Amino acid sequence: MLIEIIAMAIVFIYSVASLFIFSYSIMQMNLVIVYLKNKLKDGKAYTGKQLKAGSEPLVTVQLPIYNEIYVAERLLDCITTLEYPVDKLEIQVLDDSDDETAELIATKVSEYRKKGFNINHVLRHNREGFKAGALAYGLKGAMGEFIAIFDSDFLPQKDFLKKTIPVFDDDKIGMVQTRWDHLNKNYSLLTRLQAFGLDAHFSIEQKGRNAGNHFINFNGTAGVWRRKCIETSNGWQADTLTEDLDLSYRAQLKGWKFIYLEEVNSPAELPVTMNALKNQQYRWNKGAAECVKKILGLVLKDKKISVSTKLHSIFHLMNSSVFIAILISAFLSIPMLLIKNEFLQFHFLFFLASFILLSFLMLSVFYFVATTQKEKKIHINVGRFLLIFPLFLSVSMGMALHNAVAVIEGYLGKKTSFIRTPKFNLSSAHQSWKHNKYLSSGINMITILEGVLTFYFASGILIAFYLHDFGLVPFHAMLTFGFGFVFYTSLSHSFLFASPNQKTPHAEGIVKRIITTS
Repeated sequence: MLIEIIAMAIVFIYSVASLFIFSYSIMQMNLVIVYLKNKLKDGKAYTGKQLKAGSEPLVTVQLPIYNEIYVAERLLDCITTLEYPVDKLEIQVLDDSDDETAELIATKVSEYRKKGFNINHVLRHNREGFKAGALAYGLKGAMGEFIAIFDSDFLPQKDFLKKTIPVFDDDKIGMVQTRWDHLNKNYSLLTRLQAFGLDAHFSIEQKGRNAGNHFINFNGTAGVWRRKCIETSNGWQADTLTEDLDLSYRAQLKGWKFIYLEEVNSPAELPVTMNALKNQQYRWNKGAAECVKKILGLVLKDKKISVSTKLHSIFHLMNSSVFIAILISAFLSIPMLLIKNEFLQFHFLFFLASFILLSFLMLSVFYFVATTQKEKKIHINVGRFLLIFPLFLSVSMGMALHNAVAVIEGYLGKKTSFIRTPKFNLSSAHQSWKHNKYLSSGINMITILEGVLTFYFASGILIAFYLHDFGLVPFHAMLTFGFGFVFYTSLSHSFLFASPNQKTPHAEGIVKRIITTS
């Protein structure tokens, strides 16, 4: 009797997790439909607008920087090439660095001031509020009516302001976001997989939500804000790790309109090591969970917001929570095999397992449409997609444990520091990242558990052969590869480089750091 109750509980929990993934996939498919409809109508409604010479508004470009010796000078060299009247352009280098980056920036700022640029080196006495604090601090002294923001690894096109500022001809528009492009997409398999996922966000998700008149988010960089929008929305706040998502929702709740320009791209660098990627994923996923607690209730209570926008907001804000559902459904899939074999009375419930397959099919459509947006040749798209999508899906599932821990910490209210993603200034596969001084070197319990789960899911394949039930073999094969890839690259990237400098943050509060390498 007790065993049956446990079995029923496992089936129920597995089904709930699968239904959440299925529901998430349905919303992604809705975005695909809206995106394609918009592309057929007019996907370039804003890019043809121009400013009249002499009528350009004052723009402040904010560059938040913290310890970036590899990319800080490159960033300033790029920003000073923006095609915009020098007398209408202010550049703020918001420098919180406590290493030699500050000296490099000071030299560059002095050089460009002598050339006539209105560029200021803004230093703080502490990192209070981290990036949000730096942006808020800089805004107090900024002169611009519009605020463009670029992270240290971004290299915007020269005509960036020419293409974005004219969009603000409507006083209700509070923010314009542009698409991220990738400087080092072909550096490694890891960077290609990241580019594959980000390209889907910066096509289907952002454009689909924007075209459907749903809430979108500022992505933290490569966008322009109307200063009044920031100020009337209670400004930058540091109580979440994703201050960009937080302010985006608060501004749109105030009635401000956001515009996404898919046709305007801003190249940037992708993390080239697994631990750097984990730092980034930790911050994004935990911050999203923190925003769920802070913002979602306000969205659901607002009577002016449509039901469809509320639904999209739920899955937008909770998109990181899908990793919890993935981890649960993956972990319980092996007990489900055993239950199916032992408890014939539960067979009628196993149709719920088909939700996983349907979810995969819908997500494959989602990512295939995203893939076709850059390369129009169908045969190239199909071949590339069939190669990279299974790898992307496998590695995404392999990140489920790490990301689920971040989400749980966010929901539990566990506060941690803002750990920025190390930058490398690498584009060629022949260049090495091993001596980057900002890399973390620790191997924590999450990495160990990722290795354990690799063998756990491999055992699912063996059990399938033992039971002659092969329905979940592809699923377990992908999980085995995904967790194995994440485990192996986490280990190899920790042991290979030569200059450990900081802790990995992604397990603070829940798991214990047990091994340190040097």
